[in-house]
Amino acid sequence: MSKETATYTHGHHESVLRSHRWRTAANSAGYLIGELGSGLDVLDVGCGPGTITADLAALVAPGRVTAVDTTREILDQAAAVAAERGLDNVEFAVADVHALDFPDDSFDVVHAHQVLQHVGDPVQALREMRRVCRPGGIVAARDSDYAAMNWYPASPEMDAWQRLYDRVARANGGEPDAGRRLLSWARAAGFTDITPTAAAWCFATPESRAWWSGLWADRTVGSVYAKLAVEGGHATEEQLNAIADAWRAWGEQQDGWFMVPHGEILCRA
Repeated sequence: MSKETATYTHGHHESVLRSHRWRTAANSAGYLIGELGSGLDVLDVGCGPGTITADLAALVAPGRVTAVDTTREILDQAAAVAAERGLDNVEFAVADVHALDFPDDSFDVVHAHQVLQHVGDPVQALREMRRVCRPGGIVAARDSDYAAMNWYPASPEMDAWQRLYDRVARANGGEPDAGRRLLSWARAAGFTDITPTAAAWCFATPESRAWWSGLWADRTVGSVYAKLAVEGGHATEEQLNAIADAWRAWGEQQDGWFMVPHGEILCRA
């Protein structure tokens, strides 16, 4: 069975977690909420700092949520979120989605948000998610699509950011345009009952522009992504600084608008 071969492009820099902690079941898993109910057992793959996990746990209580990620450090942050919300139906474990350490048919719902774009073998990951899902259960995945992201006003430096991110992510073994590929990956993994959908985040208010532009400006110069960009020969620090400046300039535009499109799949096991 394959193991993880990709490098997580973003890492867990504060600017990355600033984005991840904003995520909720409502703004990031709305396509799944209608399938959830009291008493279901859920596996949340790649849970990150746990804000979506906590929402899922509240929705399925007294059912249980098992949240997994690749490092204990980020799981500790997720556990703190669950504790702050008074949730006692969540447990946490380090795991590799290519080889999950759970028996067959363990969960009613298996969920992964922004995970498959970062793994070395997304089809194998979906096979494993299917294996641990009970017959009749749901495997759900949602991923963004970087090539389809768009913004206004136009900016050559932000065009350069889009091209740079693509190079860095692919060099790390990922697929930055995962959203459009989810259906094909699910079919390759053996699913036949698949509901594909799409949804988008939009950042266009003064507050959301400032937040989105600020975290990407910081991520461009301070995160693991920035380090990998320089060490991999994809960009110089001077180029990264210019891109970060462009992010901040875009965030100050009163007409500024940014769309992050996502592909989504609900697969019946």
